[in-house]
Amino acid sequence: MIVSNAGYGLFGAAEELTDAQVDHIIATNLTGSITLIRAALPHLRAQGGGRVVQLSSYGGQVAFPGNSLYHATKWGIEGFVESVAQEVAPFGIGMTIVEPGGARTEFRCGSARVADLTEVYDATPAHAFKAMLDPANGLAPGDPQRMAARIIESVDVEPAPLRMVLGSQALDATLDVLRRRTADFESQRDLAKSTDYPAGE
Repeated sequence: MIVSNAGYGLFGAAEELTDAQVDHIIATNLTGSITLIRAALPHLRAQGGGRVVQLSSYGGQVAFPGNSLYHATKWGIEGFVESVAQEVAPFGIGMTIVEPGGARTEFRCGSARVADLTEVYDATPAHAFKAMLDPANGLAPGDPQRMAARIIESVDVEPAPLRMVLGSQALDATLDVLRRRTADFESQRDLAKSTDYPAGE
């Protein structure tokens, strides 16, 4: 079994981030995970199968202002894993994307990195994350030990679940976004069809 868990949060409006910050979070959260998985696959194939667990976030489905590069890495790794899961299934390799919600770890108040903030974004949604990072506003609802237990238990589930959302708040937010996204797509049926060749051509 391979667990890919490298990652950290980077907060700030997109234009407040430096090129170096952008490069670093992509290298850590996205490219690093891709490299690890690619390196592991030949070994898992050689042993006749296995399991890859990729830590993502419900931020791989839901996007908040002030967190654009974090979301870019999580949406990116989810697309990568979903594609690779289909490639390696014939070899008995299962892949699971774990999408935890907020948990009582150092993610918010320890390892999180914040851009050099500018006043122009004060009092806008882009800086709303500051309230979330302030411990005075309460602790995250997720229990890291319970989350770890659910991840470990998932390794014995066959077939491998492609996604696991951990945390009721994360699941509610994800379902709300997916419902709205689906409704938006459904409303575009005529638009989509209008770009097809007419039948018979």
